[in-house]
Amino acid sequence: MTNGPRETGSPIAVLATGSYLPEQVIGNDEVASATGVTDEWIVRKTGIRERRRAAPHEATSDLAAHAGRRALEQAGIRPHDLSYIVVATSTPDQPQPATAAVVQHLLGAAGAAAFDVNSVCSGFVCGLTVTERLLRAEPGDVHGLVIGADIYSRILDHSDRKTAILFGDGAGAAVLGPSPSGRGLLGTSLLTRGDQHELIGVPAGGSRRPASARTLEEGAHHFRMDGRGVRAFVQENLPAAVAELLARTGLPAGSVDHFVPHQANAVMIGEVWPALGLDNAALHLELARYGNTGAASIAITLDEIHRRGLLAEDDVVLLSGFGGGMSVGSTLLNWAPTAHAAAPRVLAAAAR
Repeated sequence: MTNGPRETGSPIAVLATGSYLPEQVIGNDEVASATGVTDEWIVRKTGIRERRRAAPHEATSDLAAHAGRRALEQAGIRPHDLSYIVVATSTPDQPQPATAAVVQHLLGAAGAAAFDVNSVCSGFVCGLTVTERLLRAEPGDVHGLVIGADIYSRILDHSDRKTAILFGDGAGAAVLGPSPSGRGLLGTSLLTRGDQHELIGVPAGGSRRPASARTLEEGAHHFRMDGRGVRAFVQENLPAAVAELLARTGLPAGSVDHFVPHQANAVMIGEVWPALGLDNAALHLELARYGNTGAASIAITLDEIHRRGLLAEDDVVLLSGFGGGMSVGSTLLNWAPTAHAAAPRVLAAAAR
């Protein structure tokens, strides 16, 4: 935990991380039997072997609060010292209130302003960006908690092989605050292509198509995705967005040490990887065990590699999310945590 006064506008860093994965493991055999494919087909098409499923009593706020507690514990920061709690999710507990308000209550962070962001799988990067800018505008020892959390198992058509094979449930979190080393977030690029918004979505349940017997009968409350369209969107937009961010921050692609993408599909990421030009970077993928966890995926992966000791101080880390909207969000940062990562007992305890 940092102490003492701070000049407004000084660097903000990721100080600590945390994550939570539900206990239930869903292997490919179970998913394959429901979708009419095979384990081999799922691995070949996606690289995924298993995913987690939230227990019936767990809501998105529960997963988010677990991940948030673990990040706060690592940072040595008390919940009531938080100024902001931002929850990135596209599977909220309910349409209103904001899931972040429930998380604030669960954490006991009474002094924090709490709100949600919904940029689907780019949401965690958007949450980091918003929180970093809020903290930079304030003097003093201020901190924010950014959480990505999703329970996609509740909105899937479990017989649809285009979506049911991909998604899992989970939450990841990061504590942001003043950087004692002067290192921190270097820059962010956010892009939305609303003209392609129909590639991903849940058609019913909002103001355009309120819930009704007809929408239920049509299955319009299930998540739907045009896989080929999404692949084309990522191939067209992600390399350009990364190149633009690197140019704007003045960093050559070769200076990036770690690339943590949204954990969408290992095959798709493998196809776009050469076009990014990140020849010196380690590519981090955890989706074989967890699948696509939506807004949580980058945060979960970041916590995993931090707790394994794979990140060294001052490493350049690039986080890139892409998903519904359609949206792309990338953040560059110098790694500067205030606490050394513990052994990966937190994930192990939640995952076993």
